[in-house]
This record gives sequence, C-alpha cells and structure tokens, in this order.
Amino acid sequence: MSTRPWIVDDALWALIEPLLPPWPERSPGPRPVADRLCLQGILYVLHHDIAWQLLPLELGFGSGQTCWRRLERWQQAGILDQLHRILLAELHAAGQLDWSRASVDSPHIRAKEGMRTQVRRRSAGARRAANTAS
Repeated sequence: MSTRPWIVDDALWALIEPLLPPWPERSPGPRPVADRLCLQGILYVLHHDIAWQLLPLELGFGSGQTCWRRLERWQQAGILDQLHRILLAELHAAGQLDWSRASVDSPHIRAKEGMRTQVRRRSAGARRAANTAS
C-alpha cells in the first residue's frame, strides 16, 4: 500500500474516468476542479476520517464542500455502484479477493412487506407521569 493511498494512479484512473459524466459545457461559475483531484480529496477525507470542511486547501483537491458535492453528484448518478462492481471484478480476476470473509449487508437484502415485527412497543400513555413537585 502506498504511503499516500488517496492518490489515484493512472491505471486506476483509466478504470474510473469513463464512468464519470462530462461536466456541462456552459456551466455557470468558475471552471470546476478536475474530477481526479476531487476523487483524491474524497479519498483523503475518508482515509483520515476528517470532516469535509477540514480538507486542507493546500493539497490542491479543492474545498471539502466541492469534493462532497462531487461525491453526491456521482452517487446520485449511480457511478459509485458501477465503480464498485468494476473494482470487485478486477480484484477477483487478479485473485486478490478472499470471498470466505465476505458478508451480506442488510441494506442489500429486500425487506418482506407485511411482516410483523417481534419488538414489543411501549405505550406512551400506559403510566401516569411521576409527580416531581415536593
């Protein structure tokens, strides 16, 4: 692993770049930060587990808000799901995945409609409130 794992090398970027939507030609405002730099900013924030607003501007990744907006844009476009599938396929083809340690995450399993819950619910009006006046 690199000492700076948030840096996206050319081989990885070649996989990611075709998935990203082009920036609108007549976009208002200043020229946007390059997608590759935003991705590196996103990875930096995730790697260091810091708040978006703490992303150092001197790194050249753009502001934390810019990176967060780009992440949101890519998420809404379904790009992160596509990228996840591609990276899993690449790692599997290279024999670098240990499927024996895989687990199913509950959000990926559809909930059955009409199922009754087994959790007992407390009634809000079952007891009178305690008298706190002394």
